[in-house]
Amino acid sequence: MAEAEAVQLKEEGNRHFQRQDYKAAAKSYSQALKLTKDKALLATLYRNRAACGLKTESYVQAASDASRAIDINSSDIKALYRRCQALEHLGKLAQAFKDVQCCATLEPRNQNFQETLRRLNTSIQEELRVQFSTDLRVQKMFEILLDGNSKADKLEKAANNLIVLSREEAGAERIFQNNGVALLRQLLDTKRPELMLAAVRTLSGMCSGHRARATAILHAVRIDRICSLMAVENEELPLTVCNLLQAIIDALSGEDKREHRGKEEALVLDTKKDLKQITNHLLDMLISKKVSGQGRDQALNLLNKNVPRKDLAIHDNSRTIYVVDNGLRKILKVVGQVPDLPSCLPLTDNTRMLASILINKLYDDLRCDPERDHFRKICEEYITGKFDPQDMDKNVIAIQTVSGILQGPFDLGNQLLGLKGVMEMMVALCGSEREADQLVAVEALIHASTKLSRATFIITNGVSLLKEIYKTTKNEKIKILTLVGLCKLGSAGGTDYGLRQFAEGSTEKLAKQCRKWLCNTSTDTRTRRWAAEGLAYLTLDADVKDDFVQDIPALQAMLELAKASTPDKTILYSVATTLVNCTNSYDVNEVIPELVQLAKFSKQHVPEEHPKDKKDFVDMRVKRLLKAGVISVLACMVKADNAILTDQTKELLARVFLALCDNPKDRGTIVAQGGGKALIPLALEGTDVGKVKAAHALAKIAAVSNPDIAFPGERVYEVVRPLVSLLNTQRDGLQNYEALLGLTNLSERSDKLRQKIFKEKALPDIENYMFENHDQLRQAATECMCNMVVNKEVQERFLADGNDRLKLVVLLCGEDDDKVQNAAAGALAMLTAAHKKLCFKMTQVTTQWLEILQRLCLHDRLSVQHRGLVIAYNLLAADAELAKKLVESELLEILTVVGKQEPDEKRAAVVQTARECLIKCMDYGFIKPVS
Repeated sequence: MAEAEAVQLKEEGNRHFQRQDYKAAAKSYSQALKLTKDKALLATLYRNRAACGLKTESYVQAASDASRAIDINSSDIKALYRRCQALEHLGKLAQAFKDVQCCATLEPRNQNFQETLRRLNTSIQEELRVQFSTDLRVQKMFEILLDGNSKADKLEKAANNLIVLSREEAGAERIFQNNGVALLRQLLDTKRPELMLAAVRTLSGMCSGHRARATAILHAVRIDRICSLMAVENEELPLTVCNLLQAIIDALSGEDKREHRGKEEALVLDTKKDLKQITNHLLDMLISKKVSGQGRDQALNLLNKNVPRKDLAIHDNSRTIYVVDNGLRKILKVVGQVPDLPSCLPLTDNTRMLASILINKLYDDLRCDPERDHFRKICEEYITGKFDPQDMDKNVIAIQTVSGILQGPFDLGNQLLGLKGVMEMMVALCGSEREADQLVAVEALIHASTKLSRATFIITNGVSLLKEIYKTTKNEKIKILTLVGLCKLGSAGGTDYGLRQFAEGSTEKLAKQCRKWLCNTSTDTRTRRWAAEGLAYLTLDADVKDDFVQDIPALQAMLELAKASTPDKTILYSVATTLVNCTNSYDVNEVIPELVQLAKFSKQHVPEEHPKDKKDFVDMRVKRLLKAGVISVLACMVKADNAILTDQTKELLARVFLALCDNPKDRGTIVAQGGGKALIPLALEGTDVGKVKAAHALAKIAAVSNPDIAFPGERVYEVVRPLVSLLNTQRDGLQNYEALLGLTNLSERSDKLRQKIFKEKALPDIENYMFENHDQLRQAATECMCNMVVNKEVQERFLADGNDRLKLVVLLCGEDDDKVQNAAAGALAMLTAAHKKLCFKMTQVTTQWLEILQRLCLHDRLSVQHRGLVIAYNLLAADAELAKKLVESELLEILTVVGKQEPDEKRAAVVQTARECLIKCMDYGFIKPVS
């Protein structure tokens, strides 16, 4: 029974194959294989399934099935040829050649076999030629590189050729097979920087996307050797070695996202041990005195990139837990380094910041409170273990560690500030005679004073010390840092006039000094950067920001600093923050009178608004900023590299743009200075809040400006998506309204723009706002739809059955609001002119259609009346029966009255349209002319 069923399934498979349903055929053959033990039938089934594999391009499966058929019958010519075809597709030309040779021996006169033999022979010869040529080139390159007498130009050329070759899969494999790793190790031992760089770059190319080679190279070169190369005092080599290690990590962890084929696919490697070994060596590098500052930075970069999860949806954070347990103390040691102490490790300007970032990423990657508590306890033990009344250096390191953590996970840093003696030690170090102690203490106080409660403690206990340091120190760096600290403390109350931290006039004096440094172009950039940061804090005070925008030289100096060819992220952020403060574009909590009364009754503090934060003063500051050319500076800032222009800075710039666009009279100036173009990238990238603010600013510009001027060329199409994103119930009414106005203006320009709006799926949102109770929103949406109905795809939506779109437009024509009526009548006039079907559909959607049409034709507003008469003409022209129905109604009397009027300049179009309607009735023979 089973054998008979197997034969039936084979026949079924053959029928599927003839119908070209290869998957179904393969399924039938597979079922048959389970039921039979007959060798001849088994061979046939495997051979047939191989044919299915070839048709579906499953070449590995096809080769396997053909091999099984050949195992049963070694002279199965069909199976041999099918395996040959599969092997050729898999790139195994030599094996394919052997199979077709067997076929040609069995059937020498078969032209197909002879042709395949010739083709494969040519391909193999070409492959051997290229391989032999590549092998020779690789050998020649190594000879030049390892020859101590080679000329510089030859060395450079050979090194570059080797690097290029390693980046191609075939080239990398030839280098590897020709003892390339051992030869590259010899190049690393030459101690010649250019040869070492070439060797490392070649190894990187060989590792990329190939797990087996990466593993072999890691074991051959050894991780300790790789790390020692990264530790050298050289800017270029550590970075290149870092790229090599990243290529190895990517290959081992599968992050390279490449598809492994052939032999690579068959390898099953446990890479966890190697990855853990790399992590351990990187952690050891952090605390080694033999490692250069650049090497330490690259080790931190690798840990930052590869330890925390890239996606928090992934549950496995074991790498982070491992690093916290085995390396957090080492990272804290880097964070706590004080450059002026003799025990300090070699550092660059970025080392401590990179370590702070790593601590922040590790802390954010923890999944639960017990993990975070464990992290905090390690930090607490490390810091408290450093406090020593007998050793001031240890105390300084402890405070420096707290300062570094405050730049990372702030809530953790804030908990550590609550440790017994930490805040007191900060204040005490300010009074130290050593400049190194003062520098650490002042920087720590700056980071600690972000929270108002901490700032109040510092003002009470340490501000006099900060002032004393500022007056007496001769160290410029300490002086600037102290000033910034004082600025931050002075702004701790934010915009709350009732929480001024210093005496009247003190913050203005600090701001004056910042402005002085800012204007002095002979001062180094770092000092001016700190001055800009100081102003970013102080301009929360309304007196300071008002004075600043009136100080034209200082304002221009700050704007020029932001426009500089090589700004850093601190400058851009500080300038953007200052501009946000000057334009009052920060978020302000709504003051609810009842809550204010309640707060006063319970004797709680009630925030007070500074008199100079009122709208008149803000408008004046906006005018001064626009006059100073702030838009061109903002446009330059937007073009900065993403590494410098962070998402937070983009959000601040979007806030400034929105504030500057508030007055419609200023929008022409903004467009003229390139503001429209600059807003587009801000609306497409950045934080969610930033994108909404930028989109709102774009809507304000698009609503009143000529789009061809505001967004020249293809840029205008990029504006559509941000505007459509504002048609959302989560956005406020003003954003909805101005987005609709902007889309109305754009949809008037061209059908290509209307098509873009349609493709962005804005139509359902526009229709929703046509139902709104708010008169202005309903009007704006209807006007937008009036422009959109010119588009053919929009008309198709109205023609489709089973929707009330046309009914809504007809009913809106009967509204009391003239503007809504005007827009709806315009839409209906265009729709009925475009499709006769819509003329009939209009009479079916509501019983009030005729009454609404008559009201339109008698409207006091001429534009509405004209559109009503055009609709009447379209209905008359559509069909005689429909025309007869209209003539039998009171509409004929209305047309007659309007048509008999004298066509003065204003009423000419109305009278002419009424007369055309009457002529159409005459053509049908429903009425006759009176002589």
